[in-house]
Amino acid sequence: MKGRCLFTCMLVCVFLWSSSGQNSAPEAVLNCCEGDVLFLLDSSGSVSSYDYSRMLGFLSELLLPFSLGEDQVRVSLLQVGTQPRLEFGFDSHNSQTGLQGALGNTKPLRGDTNTEEALRMAKDWVLKPGGGAGAREELPRVLVWLTDGVKPGDVIGPMEKLREEGVAVLVISTGHGNYQVLRQVVTPPVESHLYFVDIDDMSIITEDLRDAIIEILRAERLQVRDVSTDSAMLQWRPVLAGLTGYYEIRFGPAPSLGVSEREARGPGTSPSTSGSHYQRLTRPGDSSMARLMDLKPDTTYMATLTPKSNLQVLNPLSVTFTTKPEVLSPTVVTVSDSGANGVRVSWGPLQPESVQSFQVEYMALPGGKLHMTTVGQGQNSTLLTNLQPDTQYLVTVSARHSSGRERAMSVKVCTEEVRPALADLQLTTVGSDSVQVDWKASVDGLRGYWLTWEGQGIHGSTAAPRSSLYLPSNSLSTRLTHLPPATRVCVSPVYRTARGEGLCCMAQFHSDASVWGHRS
Repeated sequence: MKGRCLFTCMLVCVFLWSSSGQNSAPEAVLNCCEGDVLFLLDSSGSVSSYDYSRMLGFLSELLLPFSLGEDQVRVSLLQVGTQPRLEFGFDSHNSQTGLQGALGNTKPLRGDTNTEEALRMAKDWVLKPGGGAGAREELPRVLVWLTDGVKPGDVIGPMEKLREEGVAVLVISTGHGNYQVLRQVVTPPVESHLYFVDIDDMSIITEDLRDAIIEILRAERLQVRDVSTDSAMLQWRPVLAGLTGYYEIRFGPAPSLGVSEREARGPGTSPSTSGSHYQRLTRPGDSSMARLMDLKPDTTYMATLTPKSNLQVLNPLSVTFTTKPEVLSPTVVTVSDSGANGVRVSWGPLQPESVQSFQVEYMALPGGKLHMTTVGQGQNSTLLTNLQPDTQYLVTVSARHSSGRERAMSVKVCTEEVRPALADLQLTTVGSDSVQVDWKASVDGLRGYWLTWEGQGIHGSTAAPRSSLYLPSNSLSTRLTHLPPATRVCVSPVYRTARGEGLCCMAQFHSDASVWGHRS
């Protein structure tokens, strides 16, 4: 009875000591991480009551500084015995009070060390995304195995399968484990993921193990979106939701650090954002974003978000980003409404705040006379007129910026070919099924003529297949024979790039001829 009281008092003292340290939790651990951690605790018959209490005390001290919850770290405990048992899943405890109480109420299983069955449960249920314990696929998953090393069974294969599924494996052995076996089951690097320690000295590895877990679970909780040349959107998880407080944001050009200064600051720290060249913003506690304005192009900035609350100590979060390089107009030049003697040239972006004026230069290729026109800063197009038809031009749009810089962009454009319409078309019937076709047209740029004819039925419907014929440019007439009683004849001028507008006429015959023929 006396021994039982001594053990109970020892256990109570361990957890009272841990709870008293809540307010002195390392600030860098609070709000640092997001992920799921499963502790595989050996509570078989080979682990004495004293050793078991020391392991639970170690877990209490290890986990005390972490922020727990849906957007933070979640913890699950699986005990190893003859029949392994899940003490609590990831959804069970969202506060240190609940977690510490659950650890204090945990009792050993005893029996055999059935680690293989425990690992099967971990793989198929506890750590499986969507499984009964609620592990999350999109976040890091960690398995921490605490063992006395006595007869752990065949663990190499099951541990390998867990690692293949993305689970990070860490091991703490209290001195009796096989090093060659355990070094094969942990996730590299071995030096920070495998620990051999005496049961009475476990506290000396607490900080190192916690740092190893943080390195795996560290969350990018402060992010930058929609970065432009002069602004950026800062986004964060609303860690003050439900608490009284506000967010303080400081941002400015990131200072350059030499190697010696970076080493002096150490890993995980950021340069200070205090100083007159930094801007300061505040946002209410329920907000999750802020737009940073009046930034300079192509500049690296550092922003620090500090949650301010009287109820909980939250560490500042920092992020660096680089604004986009300044985009000088014009970046695009397009051509539309192209005709024989003119085209419309458009450009963008306008940037009236930085552009003083636009200048448009154009010349016929090759070696034509240079023409130039100037338009105001608020205009993004102009119509070029008096151009030569069927000619290629080089058009250059230049922007003169208030900074003294200039940017130009050129495009090539072709004016359309002049394609005069057919001037006249006459049909003269010859006999009962032939017609003389005569026409007049301009000869400038003319390549030939395209003739088509087809028989017409009642109400203008097609009564015969269409026939066609190409004639050279020096032809101004032809005769078509063996035509249907009603035939529609069309003649179009042909130019280099397309056909010009043609004319059509109808030929009527009073004939019973059944053979429809060809041009004679």
